[in-house]
Amino acid sequence: MRRGERYDAGPESEDPGPAFCLRLCAGCSRQENVCIVFVRKKHVRRRRNREEKRDMEWEIQKADMGQWERILEIYAHARQFMAEHGNPHQWGATNPPAEQVKKDIETGDLYVCMAGEEVAAVFYFRTGEDPTYRVIEKGHWIDDAPYGVVHRIAASGVVRGAGSFCVNWAFSRCGNLRIDTHRDNLVMQNMLKKNGFTYCGIIHLENGDERLAFQKTARAGE
Repeated sequence: MRRGERYDAGPESEDPGPAFCLRLCAGCSRQENVCIVFVRKKHVRRRRNREEKRDMEWEIQKADMGQWERILEIYAHARQFMAEHGNPHQWGATNPPAEQVKKDIETGDLYVCMAGEEVAAVFYFRTGEDPTYRVIEKGHWIDDAPYGVVHRIAASGVVRGAGSFCVNWAFSRCGNLRIDTHRDNLVMQNMLKKNGFTYCGIIHLENGDERLAFQKTARAGE
């Protein structure tokens, strides 16, 4: 196999699919094929780990102080992920602050998504009026009935689909769920739309920052 020629390890191989030889060798050899598989072994192992965790039983629990450090790590991971994906301003370098996270735990409004023994995601959920949702511009809420809210949602990145699992769990608890996100947070916007949320308009946080508001209601078709 020469540089740039396609290599397909076949359906029985450890290799996840077609690859290209990165070395200039004198002909094709088993040693070279093993080398390609070895180079991609990490990718295969990571993919299998994600699939195994995804197949675990997921459970939502109230967060406790014993999970404090792990929760802060997940929020730090989320801030880095946002910055690397074109959204450096939503949480900046410090949000949510540790004091806010502690308060959310103490009030019983912070939840964790468990995949086996792994904390896969964290989020704030509460039913009742949210002051920042009283005024909405350039649109309207699709349901004014009592609602629940999700804030400060973040995933560990270890398990795919954790964010969707969290918002669907929250919706199952109230049937009318509101959430907001930053204009630059395209990942969150796409996740919300995929899970049946409707874009409703613009709301403003207490500090005046703009956010895009979304809502999902069981009465959408009425």
